[in-house]
Amino acid sequence: MATSEAEAFDRCVGVGGVALFPGDTVYGLACDPDNRFAVQRLYLLKRRPLEKPSAVMFFDLELAFATLPELGERTRATMRALLPGAVTLLVPNPAGRFPLACGEDRSTLGVRVPRLPLLAGASWPVLQSSANRAGGPDPRRIEEVPELIRAASDLVIDGGELPGTPSTVIDLRRHEDTGEWRIVREGAVGEEELGRTLGWQFHFDPATYEAEIRAEVPMFDRLQAELVLASDSGARRILELGTGTGETARRLLAQHPQALLTGIDVSEPMLAAAREALPAERVSLRAQRLQDELPAGPFDLVASALCIHHLDAGEKADLFERVHRVLAPGGRFAIADVVVPADADDAVTALTAGYDKPSPVADQLEWLVQAGFDARVTWEHGDLAVIAAQRFPPLVSSPAT
Repeated sequence: MATSEAEAFDRCVGVGGVALFPGDTVYGLACDPDNRFAVQRLYLLKRRPLEKPSAVMFFDLELAFATLPELGERTRATMRALLPGAVTLLVPNPAGRFPLACGEDRSTLGVRVPRLPLLAGASWPVLQSSANRAGGPDPRRIEEVPELIRAASDLVIDGGELPGTPSTVIDLRRHEDTGEWRIVREGAVGEEELGRTLGWQFHFDPATYEAEIRAEVPMFDRLQAELVLASDSGARRILELGTGTGETARRLLAQHPQALLTGIDVSEPMLAAAREALPAERVSLRAQRLQDELPAGPFDLVASALCIHHLDAGEKADLFERVHRVLAPGGRFAIADVVVPADADDAVTALTAGYDKPSPVADQLEWLVQAGFDARVTWEHGDLAVIAAQRFPPLVSSPAT
């Protein structure tokens, strides 16, 4: 029974033993992270230098939070999105907790919370490492664990054949302040899946974002200029979708000198950069997704640059209907974005699978018409396009997605 395995595991760790157990990825070794003798013995079995770090594994996420009260709210939210799961998270450790697991860097702690029904109910946080010689292959079967390690372990739990791919290691040490995350070691959870879970914008450093986007989209400044032209003039209330660091907002405010702008973006670090760059008396910024309820209108202008292509087809159609509802009669919707070009050879912008989801211009024009817009393309170049749409009463009512 899972309960008896968990109880035996707890007893072994509690008396200073070393347990060989089936993880959610590979077989591992575990011991009390605060017992120096047990930790030294585990490292000796692995022939691993003591200055090398290991992760601390919790079997309950709430216990991890209670044990690490210094973790910030953003880091906790990200951990809830990823755990339990086959990832190891590197988090800040200002209190120097579990020093024996930290190796030479006590300011960093590796945290694991696996999905392990076999050990459900285990209560001890443990220092854990793969059950192999340092640098050796990760064991997916108990028979692949070196014989000396099996013989020297105080408890051996055979969980059958495991997936065999170790956990993905993700660096969250700057996440609380900047929203960044970085894959240190690829493993059981792929980058695309992480992107869907966390939002790829956390890869962006606000300090380098504009240089990076100009490198990826050489026509960036022309695209921005064409968006501003498509926005017309004289707007008093503007809603911007995907404010980023504020580059598009700055241009729109210059084009519409009497306007107040509300901007939304999923990344708080990017919005922090925008707040520094934009006039506070004219701008209100908030962190939210495009899929969430839009700020209340009516707006004279809704504008978006290089953002809507992150939505799939159904989400785009739904967004267009919601934009129609927050626009004033006669209001304008201006879009500048990556699209699927008619000629495949024109698709030159680097895209990331699972994150970038451009649609053909013809499809977007159709969705706009269905939402109640009179829409037209005002500029195209390769796989970039600018669309200007004006609000009219709906022609066709389509269900929200």
